[in-house]
Amino acid sequence: MNHLTALLLGFCIDLLLGDPRWLYHPVQAIGWLIVKLEPPLRRAFPDSDRGQVRAGVALVILVVGITGLVSGGVLWGLHRLHPMAGFAGEVILCWLILAAKSLRTESMKVVKALETGTLDDGRRAVSMIVGRDTEHLSEAEVLKAAVETVAENASDGILAPLLFAAVLGPVGGICYKAVNTMDSMVGYKNDRYLYFGRAAAKLDDVLNFLPARISGVLMAAAACLGFDGKNAFRIFFRDRKNHASPNSAHTEAACAGALGLQLGGTHDYFGKPVVKPAIGDDLRAVTRGDVAAANRLALTTALLALLIFDVLPLAAFGRLFGW
Repeated sequence: MNHLTALLLGFCIDLLLGDPRWLYHPVQAIGWLIVKLEPPLRRAFPDSDRGQVRAGVALVILVVGITGLVSGGVLWGLHRLHPMAGFAGEVILCWLILAAKSLRTESMKVVKALETGTLDDGRRAVSMIVGRDTEHLSEAEVLKAAVETVAENASDGILAPLLFAAVLGPVGGICYKAVNTMDSMVGYKNDRYLYFGRAAAKLDDVLNFLPARISGVLMAAAACLGFDGKNAFRIFFRDRKNHASPNSAHTEAACAGALGLQLGGTHDYFGKPVVKPAIGDDLRAVTRGDVAAANRLALTTALLALLIFDVLPLAAFGRLFGW
């Protein structure tokens, strides 16, 4: 009951405040830890493909272990101090692992840059939220990149941590964020991270397997509330595997169908083209309003997930125990 209540309050605070700029964010601390551990781990293992894979495994164990021990220890200490202090700590941790408002804020900066500046300004803004090369993107490609980021991060940044926190508590949620942060920092198939980042990338795929599929179904269902729900389900079932990642295309497919857009396709990463299949049908040209529409769809999906995995279980526990 405490975990679910803390998650509900943390979700509401995130919607109101987003990521606090005045508070040192735990994901920043996780990123700092990854940066500090990488050089000594690379030196500690042989400079071979197998050695660097082992170094990456050690990174995953250390980062997840330290994250879990520190966050769990802090919450344990707060609960020992006073139950309300422990509960407040859980609320804050749930708030910090969710990213509903910050996802909208950062993606809408792309639209604002295009409206008040130049195409280069839009390219720079979208480069802050995507991994692809953005120097030569057209305005349509910039906007599609922003829509894709909203769709994908609706799962990675909102629904997956929500699900882990609902099932495993706030510590489970922050440990998921640790794996997701490692994947975003070292999970690249380039010369530097092909082997060192493999363990983080594979573990992220495993942890996101169910959340990605749940998110895709929920997003298609959410599309029935003001979007093209029928097309969202059609494209979801048709194109949800159109990605090198086993998880990324599920919400992208639902979003593409809901908005009547075609996403995906070939893009450059670190100066090299990466061929990706298209997701959705090219029914119309993308517009600046589609970024806001994708955010509305992501928020509706998140609220639907909160209802199913938090509010309804809370109500059921309340009836069961007479609360």
